[in-house]
Amino acid sequence: MAVKEITKPTKKRKQSSEDDSSPPPLEAVGELEMESDEENGDDAVSDDGEVDEFPEIDTRSDSEDGEFGETDEEENSEDEDEDENKDEEDSSDSDSLHVFPKAKTIVSDITGQPKRVYPEIEPDYDSDSSTEDGPNRVGDVPMHWYDDLPHIGYDIDGKKVLRPAKGDELDKFLSTVEDPSAWTSAFDKNTQMDKPLTDEELDIIRRLYAGEVPDASYDPYEPTTEWFTGKGKEEIMPLSSAPEPKRRWVPSKWEKQKVMKIVRAIRQGRIIGSKPKTTSKFSFFSIWSEPSSSHLPPLPAPKPRLPTNSESYNPPEEYLPTEEERKEWEAQDPEDREQDYLPKKYSALRLVPAYDRFIKERFNRQLDLYLAPRIQRVKLNIDPTTLIPKLPSPSSLKPFPNYKSLKFRHEKGRARCVSISPDGGWAISGDESGRVSLWEVIVGREVKSWKFDSKIGALEWCPRLDVSYFVVSIEEKIHFIIPPNVPGPVLALTQALLAPASLPPAPATPSPVKWVTPSTSTWSTDAPILTANLPSSSGLPTQLAWHRRGDYLASVSTGGTQGGVWIHQITRRHSQAPFKKVKGAVQMVLFHPLKPHFFVATQQYVRVYNLSEQKLLKTLQPGIKWISSMDVHPSGDHLIVGGYDRKLCWFDLELSDKPYKIMRYHTRAIRSLHFHPSYPLFASSSDDGAIQIFHSRVYNDLMTDPLIVPLKILRGHEIKDGLGVLLIRWSSRQPWLVSAGADGAIASMISIDDVLAVFRRYDPQSFEAPISLSAGDGESSKA
Repeated sequence: MAVKEITKPTKKRKQSSEDDSSPPPLEAVGELEMESDEENGDDAVSDDGEVDEFPEIDTRSDSEDGEFGETDEEENSEDEDEDENKDEEDSSDSDSLHVFPKAKTIVSDITGQPKRVYPEIEPDYDSDSSTEDGPNRVGDVPMHWYDDLPHIGYDIDGKKVLRPAKGDELDKFLSTVEDPSAWTSAFDKNTQMDKPLTDEELDIIRRLYAGEVPDASYDPYEPTTEWFTGKGKEEIMPLSSAPEPKRRWVPSKWEKQKVMKIVRAIRQGRIIGSKPKTTSKFSFFSIWSEPSSSHLPPLPAPKPRLPTNSESYNPPEEYLPTEEERKEWEAQDPEDREQDYLPKKYSALRLVPAYDRFIKERFNRQLDLYLAPRIQRVKLNIDPTTLIPKLPSPSSLKPFPNYKSLKFRHEKGRARCVSISPDGGWAISGDESGRVSLWEVIVGREVKSWKFDSKIGALEWCPRLDVSYFVVSIEEKIHFIIPPNVPGPVLALTQALLAPASLPPAPATPSPVKWVTPSTSTWSTDAPILTANLPSSSGLPTQLAWHRRGDYLASVSTGGTQGGVWIHQITRRHSQAPFKKVKGAVQMVLFHPLKPHFFVATQQYVRVYNLSEQKLLKTLQPGIKWISSMDVHPSGDHLIVGGYDRKLCWFDLELSDKPYKIMRYHTRAIRSLHFHPSYPLFASSSDDGAIQIFHSRVYNDLMTDPLIVPLKILRGHEIKDGLGVLLIRWSSRQPWLVSAGADGAIASMISIDDVLAVFRRYDPQSFEAPISLSAGDGESSKA
């Protein structure tokens, strides 16, 4: 897959360009090709080293129009200078066609006359050292003869070749680190230094290690040459035409004489055949009396229990059981009895009958000997509590949300999407009936609502602080809406951004996405100020993702030939599909918070693309059957991915393409994941109706692993039609969480410590006692 060439910016543009984290503007039609997500395995590894193409980056989007003219003039002047220099070089090359060094004319210091001076000729100039022999001409003699001498041999002139200096082990290690060819060299005894190996010698060493034939030209599977098979190669005559000798079918006289001699010796008794071995009886031996020569001596056999007073034929009265004890003993099972017998008393020894349990007791004794341990093993006494990792207490990791403060309800459908403003004071939510509500996060009061023709697919608030607007996606449309009660300067800047007086120039490549702005007379807070009409059959945009600077917006639709992925640039009013053809289904997309990277999640893989270099960086393999959500850490080095199979995978992007940690805390499918922008927190929601809060502290030290601690399980939504909490979002400035559920409710989860701090500020005496929270949704018993 070919990658488009990136236009090199001018020097003035380099000075005025911003950091590399801003994604490139979208000029040409995207020609990237995303591989399919086959779940069978053959096509699972779709990134076979080829480079995917991304749209060309146009960095002129962030600069003023006046700079482009000056840049073009500078480029034209630089091109003219380069052409003049090139002509001068061509003319000078045509004049100097001789192979001798060019002379230089100078004025002599002595005579004062001009003279020509040629450059000095190096003694080793044009010398080829590849055919020269080594400097040591000592011959084929043992080199240990020179161990005690300062030299290692003699050169061709008979002079001593001094021994080269050797470093210690540290120098050898540093040389292997600094010189990449140090691993492909061998020590030469003749020169007493390392000699680089050739490619042929390295290939022979590799073949010897692999157990192959050292000769690379040898083919062990070459076809055999058939000499006597095939047409015209049959054997017509025998190899020898000599007649067959008579001794081959006539019995030998000498063999007959030897056999008769052996027969006579057997008849006379001089040769006696070996007698068959008689089978001896099985010999018994004691397994305890034979010490092993290679092992420790076995343990001694267990000794039988000595008899007690209760086993006497005439035991004392206190050992004899009563009638109740006898009945209780007979009613118990043999395994539960403390003794296997009942003491009995006889007046004389001759009156004692035969022992009725003799055979069973002997069998148990043999069984004890058979099962007795013969090797003493040391048992490790490990406390199970020491194997559990030590995690900090959740009370020391505050603040985090643990109290459901407010609830806002959509009556006509599921609340599928919610978003919070950058200042954390306002929230918008949308349901399947096409209603979008704007309400305050602190008090839960609805301020404004909008009604659309179809259900709401997604909505997101613009991350910029100098403007105030949000986007709403419905069927094949994306609306840009300005909320009410916006300050005058912010409103003017927002209107100038979304509906400028002069539209930007149309791009060279037209886009199928059409941008429509109503007339100025029809502007109101009830209607969108800008609308982007997606191509037909694109479907409902189910996700919207902003770049951190607020100029680029990515959308993922349910249909379309390009996988439903579009990237929109607000300032230029231009949209483009970054992928030419997608065989799999794209689930989500994200922008990297610091770098020009783009995350694309399909059903089973997460691919990371570099927008500036227009290539695929890596493919993450979470091992999830169907990815449902993902989010990137504010530092950009970590990624969490959730799936419908209840798995939550934490990726360290600098470590590996496999998950660093896999967590399974939910009982049903995971629906949403979100990192807090400023606090070390992240949350996950599921169809089991639970929201789990985690403490996620990432350290700057690369040798320290991230600290992930489960903090709280919040339950504030009802499960309806098998669906629970569909989306969660954090407030940007407070440890507050807003969630949207299938029951049509929008819940606000806050920290009870923040509530108590506000109450104590106004009435310190009434809130001195601590407030206990219930185990359910965190409602206060005192509040």
